[in-house]
Amino acid sequence: MANRLTQTTSPYLLQHADNPVDWWPWSPGAFEEARRRDVPVLLSVGYASCHWCHVMAHESFEDESVAAYLNERFVAVKVDREERPDVDAVYMEAVQAATGHGGWPMTVFLTPDAEPFYFGTYFPPEPRHGSPSFQQVLEGVSAAWTDRREEVAEVAGRIVADLAGRSLAHGGDGVPGEAEIAQALLGLTREYDEQHGGFGGAPKFPPAMVVEFLLRHYARTGSEGALQMAADTCSAMARGGIYDQLGGGFARYSVDREWVVPHFEKMLYDNALLCRVYAHLWRTTGSAEARRIALETADFMVRELRTAEGGFASALDADSEDRQGKHVEGAFYVWTPAQLREVLGEEDGAFAAAYFGVTEEGTFEEGASVLQLSNEARPVDAGRVADVRARLLAAREERPRPGRDDKVVAAWNGLAIAALAETGAYFDRPDLVERATEAADLLVRVHLGEVARLTRTSKDGRAGDNAGVLEDYGDVAEGFLALAAVTGEGAWLEFAGFLLDVVLEQFTGEGGQLYDTAHEAEKLIRRPQDPTDSATPAGWTAAAGALLSYAAYTGSEAHRTAAEGALGVVKALAPRAPRFIGWGLAVAEALLDGPREVAVAGPVGGELHRTALLGRAPGAVVAAGEGPGAGAEFPLLVDRPLVGGEPTAYVCRHFVCDAPTTDAGELAGKLGG
Repeated sequence: MANRLTQTTSPYLLQHADNPVDWWPWSPGAFEEARRRDVPVLLSVGYASCHWCHVMAHESFEDESVAAYLNERFVAVKVDREERPDVDAVYMEAVQAATGHGGWPMTVFLTPDAEPFYFGTYFPPEPRHGSPSFQQVLEGVSAAWTDRREEVAEVAGRIVADLAGRSLAHGGDGVPGEAEIAQALLGLTREYDEQHGGFGGAPKFPPAMVVEFLLRHYARTGSEGALQMAADTCSAMARGGIYDQLGGGFARYSVDREWVVPHFEKMLYDNALLCRVYAHLWRTTGSAEARRIALETADFMVRELRTAEGGFASALDADSEDRQGKHVEGAFYVWTPAQLREVLGEEDGAFAAAYFGVTEEGTFEEGASVLQLSNEARPVDAGRVADVRARLLAAREERPRPGRDDKVVAAWNGLAIAALAETGAYFDRPDLVERATEAADLLVRVHLGEVARLTRTSKDGRAGDNAGVLEDYGDVAEGFLALAAVTGEGAWLEFAGFLLDVVLEQFTGEGGQLYDTAHEAEKLIRRPQDPTDSATPAGWTAAAGALLSYAAYTGSEAHRTAAEGALGVVKALAPRAPRFIGWGLAVAEALLDGPREVAVAGPVGGELHRTALLGRAPGAVVAAGEGPGAGAEFPLLVDRPLVGGEPTAYVCRHFVCDAPTTDAGELAGKLGG
């Protein structure tokens, strides 16, 4: 039997379209139905590559008797958190406030007015470890709804009032300065893992936004400590099991402190952010390892996540079939010594086992190992390593592949566009710049539509039903601005301007604060508003960064003022929670540095343009072009003549300009290159 989810574009919802549960997508109709039948709503939130979401679906939502009980006593609503981050954020906040923890699958029971009154995450099919079974939860909630309705209403009312009281002021007066940056750096130093890199203990997540801040801070101040934390963290991740040593690209997180065993799902957003960070690390230090990781990660995104329409898919599953045909986590990626010998023969098999840390005991489950590189600085035959890697990769391609979540999310594609454009420009890979441009074209064509309003997702070239949220506008504008800098095509600056005008009109509140949803968006029990980074930059600070860059390109006072207003929250949070406001700190570094405005009157892709792109000054914006039309594309290029007929670079900041230069070395010096 099929349910209403068959009409949706979300791969996650489509996974549940054949459940015996009579699922509804999030819609007014679902709540009207609950009101008509006088039953509560079960809200189940997850995403397509979520391991425990699959487990709960298999154990409970595919069970005929559980589904029959659920259908009789509830209206069941399924939400893809990646399509509706606003719905997810509001109820996750309630779950965390009530239980002290959160996660997915998220299970929330609501009144027909969408007010939450009972919460949980994964519920097992039978009671275990002190947790009730899902059936027991359903029975308990149904009994409370029938017999203790007043109590349910009181709890729901209290929770909604508590959430409503959490509205955030802009968080501070004025912009973050040297004092807040110093306190943030001290806080990061305290939480830094000197032995293994990264911050905090297990599970350990790749701290892309914090590393971006540390690199910018080093560029602006010369702080060796900041650079050391960034470089050592990147090296540890690159050598660990969290990085796919054969195919490139990063897994979601490491279950241990040492980066050895990952949670194997691979997300577009992690790889886009890390690709860009490694490219920036190479720009800062010239590290050959950073160059290799940036390029391999870019190639992974293009090879495994690019869709037929030119966008980038959201994720690859953690699970795939093993040799016995069972769906297990990591099956695609792990190896035993015997499997290495089977592919490579005895001698190369033993070499590969030593090189990649594959042991008889294994580092993962059932004697299998995650490939990683040892930290020993022993010389190896690079040609032999490349040969072994290629043969293992070819053999791995024969294994059943993990599933792919094919929906295109605007924000994450914006991050990918920025990463691929810059990586392509730095390493003379015009194909990567082309892939970035194609993804940007898709966003304009399918997601932007006729009215300059972003749609959050698309699938198979068809726009989804959900409006873009603040992170979509901020990250897509960021991608378009990076593409404008690399290609010299002013149309991307113009498109970024359209998006940022919507931020000013629809997402901005009093005193510079920003909201995650537009003024015109569907009203939820609370308007979501989170200035802290999760796995991606907060929409709040992503928008602030794009506003600041756009102001530097155009001289727009309104955009500069909005950026500064939004950064008040960084002033408030940076000293207290620096790990969770890394992107805001990176934007603050750009503000403290100017940011610098670089106008190159000369050919796109020429020596001066390339030198400008390789400048390390935090958040510097670059416009390049020649001829009388260049100023029409980029305001920065107006009245920028050639000097002595030669390509010429102009560097300005804080309304003051240096003398123009035709010398690439001199330009590099002006930009911390």
